[in-house]
Amino acid sequence: MTVVTRFAPSPTGYLHVGGARTALYSWLYAKSQGGKFVLRIEDTDIERSTQEAIDAILEGMTWLGLTWDDGPHYQTKRFERYKALVQQLLEEGKAYKCFMPQDELDAIREAQKEKGEKPRYPGTWRERTDHPEGQPYVIRFKNPLEGSVVINDHIRGKIEIANSELDDLVILRSDGTPTYNFCVVVDDWDMGITHVVRGEDHINNTPRQINILEALGAPVPEYAHVSMILGDDGKKLSKRHGAVSVMQYRDEGYLPQALLNYLVRLGWSHGDQEIFSREEMIELFNLDAISPSASAFNTEKLQWLNQHYMKSLPASEVAEHLKWHFNEQGIDTSNGPEIEAVIAIQAERVKTLKELAEISRYFYEDYQAFDEKAAKKHLRPVAKAPLELVSQKLTALEQWDPESIQAAINATAEELEVGMGKVGMPLRVAMTGSGNSPSLDVTLALLKQSDVEQRINKALKYIADRENS
Repeated sequence: MTVVTRFAPSPTGYLHVGGARTALYSWLYAKSQGGKFVLRIEDTDIERSTQEAIDAILEGMTWLGLTWDDGPHYQTKRFERYKALVQQLLEEGKAYKCFMPQDELDAIREAQKEKGEKPRYPGTWRERTDHPEGQPYVIRFKNPLEGSVVINDHIRGKIEIANSELDDLVILRSDGTPTYNFCVVVDDWDMGITHVVRGEDHINNTPRQINILEALGAPVPEYAHVSMILGDDGKKLSKRHGAVSVMQYRDEGYLPQALLNYLVRLGWSHGDQEIFSREEMIELFNLDAISPSASAFNTEKLQWLNQHYMKSLPASEVAEHLKWHFNEQGIDTSNGPEIEAVIAIQAERVKTLKELAEISRYFYEDYQAFDEKAAKKHLRPVAKAPLELVSQKLTALEQWDPESIQAAINATAEELEVGMGKVGMPLRVAMTGSGNSPSLDVTLALLKQSDVEQRINKALKYIADRENS
């Protein structure tokens, strides 16, 4: 048997982290078994489905690298197939027309709630043949009245639900459109889905879907219902916890490798291992090792992973993602050092690519103004002599590399008989506009020699203006 899994989001919003984790687990299981991963867009809710949401889902999947082998399929393009099978069930006596008006059904359900009963359709039209002409109707599936449905869930073990707990589901609305639960069943059958990985909120749908599959004579896939993701306060993850949409994590400066590694560990583990490459995830992943307990999202852990990947991935890979952030911040990197070289000296100083772009602006463009606090402390009249002398020595260098630059800074401190900080700190503020940067030798080496001279002159002018004010 070839394993076939699927990810089937509804395009009524963005791809959120819970959906991304479900997609990842489905994708990993297919890949680990040498199988196939199907992407299906469940857009039967025509009023709420939008092209914008479809684009956001596809963009999120692509950014995460969760490529699909088949699809994307769209349910709205398969309505004729669904209707043909509804008609087949009608003819076989496995479905029936229900003419109960909505207000009557609402009143019945309200009365059931007041009695403390589970609200449900009472089967009024199940066996009736006195169909009123010209009246609107829905088509309901004839759910078995006896026995039970047993689900051997990969995550939760055996789940048994009595058929008496289930009512007769609407499979075709009065406007002729098929319903979600019916479309899912037909799609899973037609697409040869062998394993359904989805959220625990679908557990109530599963026995209904199994009964419809069996009525159609279709094979029943295996199921794995994953638990929800909670915020770090123990409540269901939502916007109040920060980013929820996958692309928001990109915008905030996370690498897809870090987010995937983080998501895979939200419910699955392999010993105490924390860091997993994509290849290791595929090799080690097992549906039966997913925990049935809810997982808590921890932003600090994600930041730790992100910094790990910023430092350990090939710089060329990180550069592709960092380039996007430079563009977002309006930083033109065409006239400056290689992005990979900036990553090498800046990655360990920040937790996100967004921050990395922010603190690296001075490599590509001159700063507009000095940081007030840093300038006040380090660009004082006493810094004039060290800056003038180090400028002479740096301008005279024939080789522009970290070793030569460091030698010029050391020589300046020795000649003036001052500590390194008296040369280094004013020089740092002159180069970056602030008091923070990697070590000066590598920082200056990434700048042009002419730019270094120009920025020192800018700092000297600031000191002169300060003296004269």
